[in-house]
Amino acid sequence: MCRLLFIKSKDQFSIPEYLDKFAVICKNSKEFQGHGWGLAYLKNNEWNHYKNINPIWENDFSKFNITNRLVVHARSAFRDQDITIENNMPFYNNDTIFIFNGELNGVKLKVEGRIGAEKIFNFINRFDRGNKLEALQKGTTIIKQRTSYIRAMNIIFTDKNSVVVSSQFNEDEEYFTMSYKQNKSELIICSDPLDDHEWLTIPNNTIMEFNE
Repeated sequence: MCRLLFIKSKDQFSIPEYLDKFAVICKNSKEFQGHGWGLAYLKNNEWNHYKNINPIWENDFSKFNITNRLVVHARSAFRDQDITIENNMPFYNNDTIFIFNGELNGVKLKVEGRIGAEKIFNFINRFDRGNKLEALQKGTTIIKQRTSYIRAMNIIFTDKNSVVVSSQFNEDEEYFTMSYKQNKSELIICSDPLDDHEWLTIPNNTIMEFNE
């Protein structure tokens, strides 16, 4: 399943520096993460978006500069299907950014979307009245009730002011456990630790909100 990265900082940081680290994780993942990738980053307090259909580790990141907020997704397509750039995340709507990894079976939701992840994004958006935590809590609760089996459902749901992470899995704890590292000036959330420093884990069946 896909790999996820979120970074926010009080100071500007190099986008290529973190993309290099993330690309190594994706290339070395036990599941193929090469079905395209995408990112969203803030520049002058506006979101900029980029998507590429090639594996992230085959890209030149020098086109990117600096930011203080970055969201990155590398795709491992379900059953190697629907590999088009439109299906790459992050998905977004106005200031809301969404990335997901996991696999759900037997989902009964009436919602538009080309792939399952986009349907989940659109469904959770129905409940977004400006409170990302409440929207994710309500949306994921209903999705769980209407799904036969959840192998994993990890979501990072963010805007310019807050970030909320939902983590749930029923298999492969090491692979699906989300990690994060936080200090007074920086927060990094990732599907794998980006370095050898000390990282904390987001417990299974948890929704965590990280405010400014």
